Amino acid sequence: MAKIEEFAQVISQKSLGSNIFDLTLKAPQIAAAAKAGQFVSVYTNNAAKLLPRPISLCGFDSKEGTLRLVYRVTGEHTGTEEFSRLKEGDTIRLLGPLGNGFVIEEGKKALVIGGGIGVPPMLQLAKAINDCNCRTPMEIVMGYRDDNTFLLDEFQEQGACFISSDNGAVGTKGTVVDAIRENGLTADVIYACGPKPMLRALRDYANENGITCYVSMEERMACGIGACLACVCNSTDTDDHSKVKNKRVCADGPVFLANEIEL
Repeated sequence: MAKIEEFAQVISQKSLGSNIFDLTLKAPQIAAAAKAGQFVSVYTNNAAKLLPRPISLCGFDSKEGTLRLVYRVTGEHTGTEEFSRLKEGDTIRLLGPLGNGFVIEEGKKALVIGGGIGVPPMLQLAKAINDCNCRTPMEIVMGYRDDNTFLLDEFQEQGACFISSDNGAVGTKGTVVDAIRENGLTADVIYACGPKPMLRALRDYANENGITCYVSMEERMACGIGACLACVCNSTDTDDHSKVKNKRVCADGPVFLANEIEL
């Protein structure tokens, strides 16, 4: 699929707390081509910062021509800190949609799991699963650091939600796997995005229980289109591009079957 470069106009932006921001952009060409699990490369307006920042799509509306990006500011004087100062009417350069997105297995009971800043991209996936009229009920597990359960109210509109938190402030104290076990959740297929230790634990849990598991990887990226090999991960088979056991997260992913890659 061709990559689209588009200068998007800011419609709105708000803080969700804990350095997390919710940005809505007018980008009709990218919105029309997007699918759940993909991302965009967002360019700063600072000439000193040459490389774009990859941000997953929290949502999109092809009819309205809008994209929704929920992201975390990673520090002062960073690209994400610059994005957090965008206001209505500003413009920002995007490239997308990038990556392969999720494969929805219709007719199978889904368990949708997000952890940390891997929570936002799972919202559009939950909506897409419901739009496919897949077997219900879909169940959702969200892993948070603390009691800032951002986007939880929107996930609750999509299906039954269960929560884990690192400090036990909300839901099950511990990991998303702890929440799955505590609540006796079952599924035919798992879809997950979050930090690598979480994905590794979910892969092992899925293998133990004979469940298909898709994971969306979070890696630092440079070009975002598969040319520079800065975001490779180890794979269980040989990559056609590099001829070694690597896969490019930006181009071959970010979504993989969990057993395709080394976590």
